[in-house]
Parts: sequence; structure tokens; C-alpha cells
Amino acid sequence: MDTAGMVEITSEEELRELLGVPTPVALAKERSALHELDREWLAHASLCLIATADANGWCDVSPKGDPAGFTKVLDDTTIAIPERPGNRRADSFHNVLANPRVGLLFLVPGRGDTLRINGRARLVREAPFFDEMTVKGHRPRLAMVVETEEIFFHCSKAFLRSDLWKPETWTPEAVPSRARISKSLERTDQSLEDLERYYGPRYAEGMYR
Repeated sequence: MDTAGMVEITSEEELRELLGVPTPVALAKERSALHELDREWLAHASLCLIATADANGWCDVSPKGDPAGFTKVLDDTTIAIPERPGNRRADSFHNVLANPRVGLLFLVPGRGDTLRINGRARLVREAPFFDEMTVKGHRPRLAMVVETEEIFFHCSKAFLRSDLWKPETWTPEAVPSRARISKSLERTDQSLEDLERYYGPRYAEGMYR
């Protein structure tokens, strides 16, 4: 990469000189315990982005989605997120075993603001509340339990700039289909026709198996 002309920021002083300081409201909005409004948001959130890092600082962000309210509030400072079947890489979980710090971003469809929760996580393979996390007859095999340390709502500017929730701006056909991506990068020995069938309408049937 040609770095000519790049001017790097190397100190907090430089960063603050460029961006300014946060307002008192922005600094004071952090909480460590769940407010009733946080609980209400979690009851309607159907997607969570989970940020983790391993012991060496290698980072990962993984999406977790389920019917609205899938994140269970255990008490004022503890939540639990169920695991569902996926590709079995378990990158986030490997990271949690090495470094329990996690950052969570909870989304409610159609809303630009988000709920951010940072804290310490642990993996649990069995607990009485697993029964309440059953979806379509499938009980989770593990859950990530998070002790909350920092909670606050984040403004909607990024979502407004991106027009994320405006269907008239969506162009999903502008990029290759999931089947074509898989054929090019992952399952090169399979035919495109087979992959299109695999990722077709019946793909959703295996979400909880």
C-alpha cells in the first residue's frame, strides 16, 4: 500500500484536537445496571452484534439473531444470549475463553438508535433458563452470560447516513448471490446449481438444527 500523503494520528491529544471533546451528556449517559428502558429494548431486539478479542488482540464481530427478545435478562446486571447452530467456527467463544471482555450492539428493526452493552462474558453449557430460550423445539446447547459494566444508547446518525432501513435504497442484486460467493471462495468443488438450491428458499429450515 502506498502511504505517501497519509498523516497518522498517534496520540489522544491529536485525536481530541481534531474531533473535539464529548459533551457532558455523552459522558454521563453510561450506566452499569439495566434500566427499565434497557429491558424494554432487549425485549424487542432481534439482532445483536458481538465484538470480542483473543489474548493477542485479534478481533472478531459476530451477528446473533433470533426472534425478538431472545436475549434473556437474568437480573439488573446480567444477561444471557443463546447460541444457535452455525458453521461451528465459534470464533467469539474461543475469544471469550481467552479474554472475557465483550462489546454488544443490540438492534431493533426500523430503529436507527442502538443499545450498547459492554461487560465480561462467560460460557455456560447448562442452566435452568435454557428452557425459556427454546425456539421451534430447539433448546440451546450453550449460552453466553454477560455481566454488564457499561450500558448506554447510541444515536442514530450512522443508520440515517446509510439509509439502512429504507427499502427504496436497497440493491441486494448489486453484489453476487450467496451461492456465487460460496462457489468462488468456499465450496469451489460444488456446482453453482447445487449451491443455489442449498441457499434457496429451504435454507431457513435448518436454522435451529
